[in-house]
Amino acid sequence: MTPDQYCRDKAAKSGSSFYYSFMFLPPQRRQAITALYAFCREVDDAVDEIADPEVAAQTLAWWRTEVENIFNKTATHPVGKALEEALQHFELHQEYFLEIIDGMEMDLYQHRYEAFKHLALYCHRVASVVGLLAAEIFGYQHRQTLKYAEKLGLAFQLTNIIRDVREDAERGRIYLPQEDMDQFGVKADDILALKQTPELTALLAFETDRARTFYQEAKGLLPPEDRYAQRTGLIMSAIYEATLDEIEKDQFRVMKQRVSLTPLKKLWLAWRTSRAEKKHQQ
Repeated sequence: MTPDQYCRDKAAKSGSSFYYSFMFLPPQRRQAITALYAFCREVDDAVDEIADPEVAAQTLAWWRTEVENIFNKTATHPVGKALEEALQHFELHQEYFLEIIDGMEMDLYQHRYEAFKHLALYCHRVASVVGLLAAEIFGYQHRQTLKYAEKLGLAFQLTNIIRDVREDAERGRIYLPQEDMDQFGVKADDILALKQTPELTALLAFETDRARTFYQEAKGLLPPEDRYAQRTGLIMSAIYEATLDEIEKDQFRVMKQRVSLTPLKKLWLAWRTSRAEKKHQQ
């Protein structure tokens, strides 16, 4: 199996919305973004799938060394080798990869967030920095596009947090800010007990409005000249916003079931968004 095949398999098996957005990219950009996504999956799995925090920390430390290897052209992991190839064509900053690992490492030691400003740092590391790397791969003319990518990453991560409240609680984690929980009368013990309370429903509606604001702000920052180049992010936005709509239609009952779109719905949204952006370009 080649490094690129390994990365493609990693992306396909995840069933992620990101996978569907990659389909409409030319080969060189698709190779690079798939390698980036596979890297994110590897370091995320190191935290979520390794029960022993010390082993997880050691795995992340290994990935820090592998990042150095990637930039020294001595990578040993298939994902590292695929990223080496991507670096031949795109300017991807080493410190961003290390910052992604910093964000994943936070999950080992921090399971609560006092205020949204503290959560925003976590979101920046695990999502906005990924957006900045992705923007480089997709291409842009205006530096303001980087502000769009950063804000969009924040919106994506907040959507993940809303969708995955139950899954995170089963791991003993609560990403919803404590000050927001206090405002709506949500108790941490109820979340950890996987209870769907009226207070939690109200809080999730509030966080959904916040996420939608971030989507609007992000798209407002994207210069028209860069829309087509950045269409992959717009595809992901369409899929993620549709997921929020489905969560709202289900009355925010995230403790009862994990809301997700069907592969066919994701593919349709990806095709429709790509087609619309192509028309705008013409």
